[in-house]
Amino acid sequence: MKTAFALLCGCLLATNSLAADELQVLPAPHGSERLITYLKAAAEQAFARRQAAYEALKTPEQIAAWQKSRRDFFRQQLGETPEREPVEGHIVGQLQGEQFVVEKVLFDSRPGHTVSALLYLPQSDKFQPPYPAVLVPCGHSANGKAYGGYQHLCMLLARHGMAAFCYDPIGQGERYQFLLSNGKPRFKSTQEHSLLGVSSILVGRNTATYRVWDGMRAIDYLCQRPDINADRIGCTGSSGGGTLTEYLMALDDRIVCAAPASCVTTFQRRLETIGPGDAEQNIFGQIGFGLDHSDYTLIRAPRPTLLCTGTLDFVDIRGSWEIFRETKRLYSRMGYPERIDLVEVDAKHGFVKELREATTQWMQRWLRDVDQHVVEPELPTFTEEQCSTGAQVMQQYGNRNVLDLNRQRAEELAPERKFLWKAHNRLDTLQQVRRLAGIHPLADLRPAQAEVVGRSERPGYSIEKLLLHATPGLPLPALLFTPKKPPTGKTLYVDGAGMAGAAAPGGPIEKRVLAGEQVLAVDLRGQGELGQAKGQWGGSYDAIMIAYLLGRPLVGMQAEDLLTAARYLQQYGEQEPRTIELISIKLVAVGPATPAALHAAALESSFFGKCEFRDGLLSWEGLFDDPAAPGYLASAVHGALAVYDLQDLLHSLGDQAVTGE
Repeated sequence: MKTAFALLCGCLLATNSLAADELQVLPAPHGSERLITYLKAAAEQAFARRQAAYEALKTPEQIAAWQKSRRDFFRQQLGETPEREPVEGHIVGQLQGEQFVVEKVLFDSRPGHTVSALLYLPQSDKFQPPYPAVLVPCGHSANGKAYGGYQHLCMLLARHGMAAFCYDPIGQGERYQFLLSNGKPRFKSTQEHSLLGVSSILVGRNTATYRVWDGMRAIDYLCQRPDINADRIGCTGSSGGGTLTEYLMALDDRIVCAAPASCVTTFQRRLETIGPGDAEQNIFGQIGFGLDHSDYTLIRAPRPTLLCTGTLDFVDIRGSWEIFRETKRLYSRMGYPERIDLVEVDAKHGFVKELREATTQWMQRWLRDVDQHVVEPELPTFTEEQCSTGAQVMQQYGNRNVLDLNRQRAEELAPERKFLWKAHNRLDTLQQVRRLAGIHPLADLRPAQAEVVGRSERPGYSIEKLLLHATPGLPLPALLFTPKKPPTGKTLYVDGAGMAGAAAPGGPIEKRVLAGEQVLAVDLRGQGELGQAKGQWGGSYDAIMIAYLLGRPLVGMQAEDLLTAARYLQQYGEQEPRTIELISIKLVAVGPATPAALHAAALESSFFGKCEFRDGLLSWEGLFDDPAAPGYLASAVHGALAVYDLQDLLHSLGDQAVTGE
């Protein structure tokens, strides 16, 4: 009996394997690897364009224009900023150290959005106020400002006559935005940052929008204090805090000198090694535009900047030196080569002792006009309880979190969006959709050339395995199902889970084919054989974010894939290609393919007849109820909610659209 059962299981496994082979179109590798390779190739082209533009910078006028264009772009991508009012800070406690005192500070960077911070002040007869001050954004430490390395840096700065202001980022320390019923964080810091990034994208912001504004308001607070010299402000941070240092030093002219640490590498090296990183490290379209990490220094040239690096850091040291050479050349052209430098220590990632010493020496050189060697002594480390300002700000003060702020922005945009769709010409509004999603008109898309890679027969119909070549380097796998009898219609079938499942014997595609339809099933980029459209992000995080960095939302590229496949199906078997006006094929979109299909159908509605949308996302509004709602990132379009929600695309189709499970 056991032998018979084993044989039966073996036969079933073999049958399933044969069925899978029958429907598999692409050779290895499968999944998102092909898409990531394609996107990296596009990024390489952008890097080459930027490098050529940099090499052309010769005159002061050209340099100034470069700086302005990149700063303007950066500001635009972060979105609108609130009105600047005086910062109301509250000192809620104090710690005593040797030669310094620490004030526990709370202030609102936005109304109802509280920042917890520690201000280290010199306490020595050698130094008198007003003191120069150094802003210290934190890296991705779970305990934020209480992390030992940041404490020791701030103590060292204070012992050398400079105030140091270290504040908790959102999602860290005392500023976790989402708490469980027991008061513990719901998410880890980087996960929270990226989850908040999705709703930020939809309203035309970025997690960095909030991080940068927190930093700027922290500087506002410092400059208001009579014991701080507002003309002598520095900024330094490590890892994620180094990235924030880069952002702030590029955007805020009050920062006299800066020292980003454990973050300095080019996007080219980053994509070759560790990948894009969490949400605030990726500004929409910056690779496509040509805003690389060296530009954060070039924008502020010739202000003093020290690049702090580690030989063994996972942040690629090759990119660090490439940035240094590029910035050194431009500083030299401007006549200030001494104002840019790089320190490399034999260390792994982090604000290690040697980098803290080099940073303090750099800060006192430019903020205090003192150029002396700095040695860090043994320093105490305060406990997290000692560093606490009282409790998690979301508990203690009933604060608004970033999701609340994004929801508020979405609610502000809703009436404008409603007016657009009612009062304006529908075609004009759809053109704005096209621009935001980055979808080219069908007439401008390259026609697909089909490569037949296999054929098989089933009772009543045949299957052709196709590679549709339209986008260079990224052929689309497809299955063409043709009934034995002349077809009565044509249907394009896109299933975000992959075409193979729907194409199995007895599945939904077979039912349509046996009813007389010719069906083309295709996997869009990032789905099926080109990636698993599932999980928290709705696909490969790296692929989605590289597309975002290029300024091409993944859902927009998927919509172009769909349109290319639809045109191929329409013209299949025709003696003469038809014009778009005569095309009318059915569209069926299932699951994660739905957002791309909504975009494609709404923008080229005359191309399609009935459009069925099943088991898929039909609105982005649900994200504002739960930041962890899965699958939204893959469909997100930067700034979309200023013009449209997915529901608007659905309604624009009128009776053409059918929804259901």
